[in-house]
Formats: sequence, C-alpha cells, structure tokens
Amino acid sequence: MLYYLFDYLDRNFNIPGAGVFQYISFRALGATVLSLFIAATYGKTIINFLRKKQMGESIRDLGLAGQMEKAGTPTMGGFIILASLLIPVLLFAKLSNVYIILLIITALWTGLIGFVDDYLKKFKNNKDGLHGKFKIVGQVGLGLIVGLTLSFSDNVRIRIYEKPLLSSNLGEIQRYRDIIHPTITTIPFTKNNEFDYKTLLFGWLPEEYTWVIYTIIAIFIITAISNGANITDGIDGLAAGVSGIIALTLGVLAYLSGNTKFSQYLNIMYIPNSGELVIFCAAFIGACVGFLWYNAYPAQVFMGDTGSLMLGGVIAVIALAIRKEWLIPIMCGIFIAENLSVIIQVSYFKYTRRKYGEGRRVFLMSPLHHHYQKKGIHESKIVTRFWIVGIILAILTLATLKLR
Repeated sequence: MLYYLFDYLDRNFNIPGAGVFQYISFRALGATVLSLFIAATYGKTIINFLRKKQMGESIRDLGLAGQMEKAGTPTMGGFIILASLLIPVLLFAKLSNVYIILLIITALWTGLIGFVDDYLKKFKNNKDGLHGKFKIVGQVGLGLIVGLTLSFSDNVRIRIYEKPLLSSNLGEIQRYRDIIHPTITTIPFTKNNEFDYKTLLFGWLPEEYTWVIYTIIAIFIITAISNGANITDGIDGLAAGVSGIIALTLGVLAYLSGNTKFSQYLNIMYIPNSGELVIFCAAFIGACVGFLWYNAYPAQVFMGDTGSLMLGGVIAVIALAIRKEWLIPIMCGIFIAENLSVIIQVSYFKYTRRKYGEGRRVFLMSPLHHHYQKKGIHESKIVTRFWIVGIILAILTLATLKLR
C-alpha cells in the first residue's frame, strides 16, 4: 500500500525522497525492520492473550528431559509470525504482483489449516486435532491453486538470453525470448541447469498436458515441505530458526532471478517481477527472527500448527515461483531429514512387527531431533547444531549457481 502511495506522490507532486520506494532493497529493509518491530512489540500481547484464553500446550510424557516443564506454555503463537509477515508485505510490496498474491493466499490458507488443527485440540478436547486426511485435502487444494496459476497465468513468464553477460559484451544489446506459461525449471549441478517438465510426458501425451505433471509436482512439494516444517517444530527455536535460514537463501535466489544483470552474468533464467519476492522473504525472515525472541529456549510460546504448516507452505511456494524447486532437497534438507526419520521409523516398526512379532526401531525416537534428545543432548545444543547444518546447506544451495 505504501508503495502505491509514494509512487503516486512521486509522479504527481515530485516530493523529494518519495521515489525511494521504487527500490526493492529499500522496501525489503523496511519490511524486515517493521516485521521485527511487530513481533518484538506485540508478541508479548499475543502471548498474554493466548494464556488468558487458556491456550496452554498439553504435553504427552515421552520420557524426554525437561519435557513436562513445558506444560501450559501458550501455543498458537503462529499468529505472531502471520501478523509480522503479512502486515509488512501489505505495506511494502506490490500487491498486484502475481507471486505476492500467491504467497499471501498461501500464508492465509496454510495458517487456517493449522489454526483449525490447534483449535480442535484446545477447545474441542480432540487430542489428535484435525484429521490427517483433511490436512492433506487442504494442502492438495493449495497445490492446485499454485500449480494452475504458475502454469496458466499470463503474468508468469521467464526470459532466456541468447548468451551470458560477460565483460566482453557489457555494452551489447542482448537478444532474448520471453516464454509465457513456462514449463522449464532449474536443475542443480548441470551445465545448462535447465529442465523441461514436458520430457516427463515421455511422448505419451501432447505437450499441452505438461501442466498436469507440473501441478502434481507442486502438490507433492507443498505437502511434503509443509508437513516437514510441522514435524520439525518439536523443540524450542528449531523450526523458526531453520525457516529463517531457508528464507534468506530464497531471498538471495529471488533477487538474482529478478535482476537482469545478475541473471545474465550467472547464466540463470531471468524471471520478470520475481524480484518482488525479496520483500516477502525479508518480512518472512523478520517474522522468524522476531518470533525467536519468545520461542528460543526456554520458550515462552509455541507456534503450533498455525505457524509450522504456514512456514513450510510459504517456503515451498517461493521455491516454485522462482523455478528452484529442485534445490529443495538441499535447501530444505533439515525438513526432509525430519520427514524421512518418521517414515523410516514407522515403516521399519511395522515391518519388524509383522516379521518378528515385535516392532523394532531404527532411531531411539522420531522425529530426528527427539532421537538426539534421547541420547542425552540438551535441546538448545541440538537446535544450534541443526542451525549450523542449515547454514551449510544454504551455502551449498547458493554454490549451485556456479557448481555446474
């Protein structure tokens, strides 16, 4: 909203300084600062409100050190993240941008799914919350919206230049072609680093049905990463910290993909209007860091599914929007490892129970962070080490821009 206001003032009244809102860097900085301010200033008010409404967490005794001390800690703190994210985005971003619209829908959609789950647990005394199949239906619905929008919107396009930008051709006018309704994405560690989804049709279907493949992949990615973030949210500060690191990585990739010079120099696809995602990523980082003020050990509030499902959903959609979804196995390695630890544990337990008459385990407990808790490692050390791994994965993700 402020973008449109200052753009109007600049064009019609030529007010000094009003044109600064044209710069993505300035608006990203403003979004970060405002996001941090909202979380730090109003977070305590939201926590007190949740405590007043008796939104304390019910803890099931799993035999983990310090676990029962957390009983009664307010949950649904995801509202702090949502408010800290959406308010700066509404103020600083171009609200007509298709990617911003998609991400606002994503944040509200996944936040609503998580809220219903938390509401059923706390107010309806349903310890299981929203049934898993309904969560999946909601995530599939969001995947359909995202997949179809990115497949058919005329505002979604990519630009491919004939040759990369080198010091020898800085002054040349570069020829390019715009591709509307693109089916191309980025593949890491390959020379030309591009992959066309139409090759997955294997000649069985006409190319115009590529959107089906792409939408199915979008649904899978959104569901997997959203649930991965949800599973990762098990100890103080883990999900918020890892998500902030991933958001910073995505912000860098969005900036490079939305800048003609950098995209040409790095020989990556230029995605018009994707630079606006930097503002969303900046607000996202501010929201995660601001939430950590209250969620770091010992936590004063838990984000609940209201926050964790939203974090994963937003990360997945940003990656899809900038055509970097095949970097998710590296970038979101923590989420995927947590997801896989649960799948492996449950599958092996069921297999051994059928074969030997008793279930056996691969991990002391799943998800993975609980395995390390069972080994006697303090949760703050586990979180810090997971953050370090997340930073290493972020660096490796950015290194794929050059490692081909």
